[in-house]
Amino acid sequence: MDGAEQPGSVRVRLDLAYDGTDFAGWAAQPGLRTVQGELERALAVAVGRAEGDPPRLVVAGRTDAGVHATGQVAHVDLAPAQLDALTRRHGGHGDVAAIAGRLTGLLNDAGDVVVHAAALAPEGFDARFSAVFRRYRYRIADRPAARDPLERRRTMLHPRPLDEQRMRAAAAGVLGLHDFAAYCRPRPGATTIRELQALDWTRDEQGVLVAEVRADAFCHSMVRALVGASVAVGVGRLEPARMAALLSAGQRANEFAVAPAHGLVLVEVGYPEGEALAAQAERARARRTL
Repeated sequence: MDGAEQPGSVRVRLDLAYDGTDFAGWAAQPGLRTVQGELERALAVAVGRAEGDPPRLVVAGRTDAGVHATGQVAHVDLAPAQLDALTRRHGGHGDVAAIAGRLTGLLNDAGDVVVHAAALAPEGFDARFSAVFRRYRYRIADRPAARDPLERRRTMLHPRPLDEQRMRAAAAGVLGLHDFAAYCRPRPGATTIRELQALDWTRDEQGVLVAEVRADAFCHSMVRALVGASVAVGVGRLEPARMAALLSAGQRANEFAVAPAHGLVLVEVGYPEGEALAAQAERARARRTL
């Protein structure tokens, strides 16, 4: 489904959120509960027997097991009969916005996936390839006063205070366009060249240490590895300059532990406007080089 819109179909953009605790990640996997699997099941029920291929989702960023999202974006190409079936059930043809409520209502009673919005995608839009950035947030409670049991599903607990000044200094050294192989789980044929646009550490009003991480795209487990290396710096196991030095290794580093998934949330996916959507998609499909 990645690529050009299917001939004769209509592309719909979906904006969604989910609690990743009970999911084996985004991508559909046989015998496992996944976000994609639940949504495609709901779509299949919603379109019923309407003529067309089974609806398949393309997502902006495939999140791992346990990772959450408040700003995930996906698209689906629907045959005209399928779109008509979805909108007709809301009392009128063409009511694409109402698809969000229809899908959310068909999802399981757990309430851990919500489709916030649905709209006809603009010309050239591709949820994955048109994106110019993905922004994640990671939360760490490293002090007893910052621990909130109501936030335990999206906050990593750390037994010792972390030095955020050292962590900020280390983060500055890895910004920019690099080969992030040291911070990525390798996948055959996949590039690890990325542009890290932001890695900022601050404390919120409760004293929780929060990382804002933004890049044009992320390779597998990259955010959690960057956070894990930052934590190692924060407790003094790594010197701040070591985070940048590891970039020259060209392979997965083993000097730090990857941070657990549950502290990570995908909060935003950014897209250009107008004709720039298709141009960005073409650039993103090209293999990255330094």
